[in-house]
Amino acid sequence: MLLGFILKRIIQLLPLLFAVSIIIFTVIQLPPGDYLTTYIQALELSGIEVDAAMVQTLTREYGLDRPAHEQYFIWMRNILFEGDFGRSFQWNQPVTEVIGERLMMTIIISFVSLIVVWVIAIPIGIYSAIRQHSLFDYVFSFIGFIGMTVPGFLIALVSIYLIFVTTGVAFTGLFSTEFIGAPWSWAKFIDMLPRAGLAIFIIGMAGTAGLIRQMRALMLDELRKQYVVTARAKGVAENKLILKYPVRIAINPMISTIGWLLPSLISGEALVSIILNLPTMGPLMLRSLLAQDMFLAGSFLLIVSVLTVVGTLISDILLTVVDPRIRFGGVAS
Repeated sequence: MLLGFILKRIIQLLPLLFAVSIIIFTVIQLPPGDYLTTYIQALELSGIEVDAAMVQTLTREYGLDRPAHEQYFIWMRNILFEGDFGRSFQWNQPVTEVIGERLMMTIIISFVSLIVVWVIAIPIGIYSAIRQHSLFDYVFSFIGFIGMTVPGFLIALVSIYLIFVTTGVAFTGLFSTEFIGAPWSWAKFIDMLPRAGLAIFIIGMAGTAGLIRQMRALMLDELRKQYVVTARAKGVAENKLILKYPVRIAINPMISTIGWLLPSLISGEALVSIILNLPTMGPLMLRSLLAQDMFLAGSFLLIVSVLTVVGTLISDILLTVVDPRIRFGGVAS
């Protein structure tokens, strides 16, 4: 039954992905000019004279002499049948190579940040709701408001400034100067840990603050409902009561947001990564959009869209497991 549900959802989502890919490619083509225009301007600013013959040659080289719909179909055909996402104009490399260099580091940092957020925020949110108006609740409510209002890039700037003033070390990048470009070793891994830890802390802080507030509010709503009052009156143990019912129901909205969390693994840390000089995909995506590097930018946006769809599918499956009231056909009557 579960397998049938998954297959049905995948079949429903395939047309959506096709439509999204068309929208992505169209939006990238909408701004005036293209990468070639930017490239020619850069050549002229550097003192190189660009004549009509050179422009025509470059246009053919980059495949920009074809109509937009032909470029789209060639791009999609190569992705589906060859795993080729096109060539990055900026880097003069296949998109898969440009992305591949940063993908693993992005996934590791962002996924660990996500796990840290959930592990810290959910227990704190539950305890704050159970001990409402306690000192613990007030302290973490205050921390939560700070985390939600102060942007991550500002926390990153303040952090590296304080570290530099205190230690004299420029704490940017993932590695110290002597390990940049060096092959992987135990020493290089140890050198990376504190820098990666700072990035994980900063990226996760805003998410943790927001999740604490969300979990606290949902738990408070559930704890006031009649079934909780009745269960207490019947003598159900407090720990069993809290974990078996209110927590399982309150956590549903957060499970349903996994569809938004997965794309944030790629794009959510862009500004923080720029400040910390991290070799991740966020800054590269921003740079590709600014330069109108259409195949690289389009590939990024397509990956984010696929992750959103996959995240939604995972949310649907997990909700049927966590909440026994939910069935594949809807809420049971």
